Amino acid sequence: MLYALLFPLHTDYAFLNVFRYVSFRAIYAALTALGLSLLFGERLIAFLKKRQIGQPIRDDGPITHQKKAGTPTMGGVMILATILLSTLLWADLTERYIWVVILITVGFGLVGFWDDRLKYLRGNAKGLSARYKFGLQFGVALIAILILHAMPSYSTTLSVPFFKHFTPDLGWLYLPFAIFVVVGASNAVNLTDGLDGLATVPIIISALTYTLFVYVTGHLAVANYLLIPYVPGSGELCIFCGAMVGAGLGFLWFNAPPASIFMGDVGSLPLGAALGMVAVIAKQELLLALVGGIFVVEAVSVILQVASFKSRGKRIFLMAPIHHHFELAGWTETKLVVRFWIVAVVLALLSLSTLKLR
Repeated sequence: MLYALLFPLHTDYAFLNVFRYVSFRAIYAALTALGLSLLFGERLIAFLKKRQIGQPIRDDGPITHQKKAGTPTMGGVMILATILLSTLLWADLTERYIWVVILITVGFGLVGFWDDRLKYLRGNAKGLSARYKFGLQFGVALIAILILHAMPSYSTTLSVPFFKHFTPDLGWLYLPFAIFVVVGASNAVNLTDGLDGLATVPIIISALTYTLFVYVTGHLAVANYLLIPYVPGSGELCIFCGAMVGAGLGFLWFNAPPASIFMGDVGSLPLGAALGMVAVIAKQELLLALVGGIFVVEAVSVILQVASFKSRGKRIFLMAPIHHHFELAGWTETKLVVRFWIVAVVLALLSLSTLKLR
């Protein structure tokens, strides 16, 4: 919006030429999202408290979590609103990739909102059934991937980290693969969102990492130099990723331990899906498993726990997702969360090293 209004004036006002640079607009998208979050965060918390929209706590969770019952939830509404508004303000809206990511974000946000609303109305932690939740997620992801697949500039090849020239073409198999990436990332983030700030910082780190990846994949000379796929127009996603970073920082202001607000499914589901969609567009789908390694481990721990219990009648972990295992093992919440943040930073640095290690 601002790009369309102000950049055409750069011929008369030279200083407006800065709007041509995605790096400049990404920074200000982040600052805009952060500023809006800080401006309206307290008001949202007060509104949620007035409406008694609090977090229901599962009876089978760690007993220490019961004291968090009633903490305002659905803070993801603020995250999504600031991301979308900042993106619309600073991005070049003629770029179709922006709209694909917005579609995914809004679609999964609506699914999460419906889930959170049912939990609020029922007064317990049971929202949408798994069948409806996954069905809606797959439906939204399918529509977005089909739109992406219809773009003439897009390919079904796969970029494999650490390999220069190994780029297998999946053909029609790319469709279910891309859907799996988006839906898997969405639910992995959702499973991670169980402690104050635990998911928020890894989301910020992952978004910041992919800001760099979409920048280099959208720059022909840099992409060719680094021997990674060049995706014309993907650089504009820097603005969206920057907005995610800013919105995440703004939410962390209120979500840091002890949290004054939780993001709820309306936040975790679309944020994970957005990261997955950005990874798909940037042709760095496999790398998401490393960038978001925290989310992957959390999701895998649940899968292994369920599989082990159903097949052997025994549990692998004291409780899943794995952050509950460490809680029951004696780690304090703050120590656990900070250590997971450190791991997320290390994984991001390892991911960035793949740009040269090929």
